[in-house]
Amino acid sequence: MIDTVDLGTVIGIIGAFALVVAAMSSGGGLTWFLDGPSAMIVFGGTFGAALINYRLSDMLSVLKVAKNAFFKREYKTDEIVRLLVDMSKQARKEGILSLQNIGVRVKDPFLGKAVEMMVDGYETTVMTNILETELDSVAERHRLGAEIFASMGNFAPAMGMMGTLIGLIQMLMKMEEPSSIGPSMSVALITTFYGVILANLIFHPISGKLRTRSAEELLIKRLVIKGVTSIQEGDNPRILEQKLHSFIAPAQRRSRFYRD
Repeated sequence: MIDTVDLGTVIGIIGAFALVVAAMSSGGGLTWFLDGPSAMIVFGGTFGAALINYRLSDMLSVLKVAKNAFFKREYKTDEIVRLLVDMSKQARKEGILSLQNIGVRVKDPFLGKAVEMMVDGYETTVMTNILETELDSVAERHRLGAEIFASMGNFAPAMGMMGTLIGLIQMLMKMEEPSSIGPSMSVALITTFYGVILANLIFHPISGKLRTRSAEELLIKRLVIKGVTSIQEGDNPRILEQKLHSFIAPAQRRSRFYRD
């Protein structure tokens, strides 16, 4: 598994903002869309509401969670299937204790832990319960990270609407001063614009990408659990391969079974 830059996320964000900026500049100056009070209302209000809704420690971990949207871990399922099938063959020939070195060499901590537990002689039910508990814990952490971004995506337009109301109130209170109508209306509209941009180009897309990343990682972990439990139960390597292929889309299935 290798961490690489997710070009889809990078191209999507840069491309979307480039098109928005181009549209903004084509009708006038970009400075028209810069407003300090509007930014304070939307940015400050969004993060303030998120801090009220979540623990401070959860919010501080948001940047670390966001990294998963920009860097992807390549889970090569065919390699994992092949490794597990090879482990099954070795276990049937030389015994499960012969897999001890493999558990040390594997780069995936979850797979390494599963192999070590198998070598240490954990009962299948006990090992499965421990691994599935860890799986549930990972899923909950991933869910929380995606949920925080989704919540901020909901808060941002609401803060934009709040800014719109503030601007309209200011405008109505100063109707006798025509020169003040323009700036007040600007705050009213720009805050809504900031909220929509944040929600639909940053927060909601990142939340969706994090859910996708979580689904990919959890699939691999479930595959590992099924593989090690099947090895411990002494399944035939060909049967093991068929079990593991049930986790993979038909188009991605590549038989790794071969004769010695």
